[in-house]
Amino acid sequence: MDVVTPPAAREEAEAEVADFSPRQRLLLWLVTWAGTLFIRLIGPTLKYTVSIEEGGPPSEFLKTAVYVFWHRCTIAACYHFRNRQIAVMTSRSFDGEYIARIISHFGYEPVRGSSSRGGVRALLGMHRVIDAGRAVAFTIDGPRGPMYVAKPGPVLLARNTETPIVAFHIAAERCWELNSWDRFMLPKPFSRVYLRVSRLIPVPKDADTAAMEQLHAEMQAALDRVRIAAEKGLEKIG
Repeated sequence: MDVVTPPAAREEAEAEVADFSPRQRLLLWLVTWAGTLFIRLIGPTLKYTVSIEEGGPPSEFLKTAVYVFWHRCTIAACYHFRNRQIAVMTSRSFDGEYIARIISHFGYEPVRGSSSRGGVRALLGMHRVIDAGRAVAFTIDGPRGPMYVAKPGPVLLARNTETPIVAFHIAAERCWELNSWDRFMLPKPFSRVYLRVSRLIPVPKDADTAAMEQLHAEMQAALDRVRIAAEKGLEKIG
């Protein structure tokens, strides 16, 4: 069942359409339709195994947290965490727009902005979501990479909201990989997928510049750690 897109997010999406040419609008419709259909068809066939580090959340989903994951995992993550009203930062680019439209069909709230455009506005939007008692998520190496290099925004948001950071990674047994900067992953039907979730990374309200740099390094290390663990875990269950 789809979750209705919040009015503010819907109005923002309608405003964004004006920035695209008629050809781009048609492509957005086609890609959104195809992407949504792909996830609806493939998602139910995937066989998820979940593993959580010691010191992690009690389940793979914590109601209020700042989730971070790599861009290539978007499809597998979209299906697994669907219909939980998670807000996801998406870029204002063409690619970011179709991702925003696709995930909105699965109960996510897109918050448009990135490190290169509209970042401050987007972080304020994410702050609003956390204040409402909901979780937020970042594709942390997007929208242009480099691959597997984390951006600093989530650490700042976590400090300002006193909300823990949680990293996760999803590895798929069989998948198609796009020829893109992130090697975007499209899981194949009936694949085993392995979800590894990190321990909580608390970010103190009074963290200074040095502490923030250390926390960013800790977040990067957690992302690297869960990626390696997910890939190894997949080998074990295979």
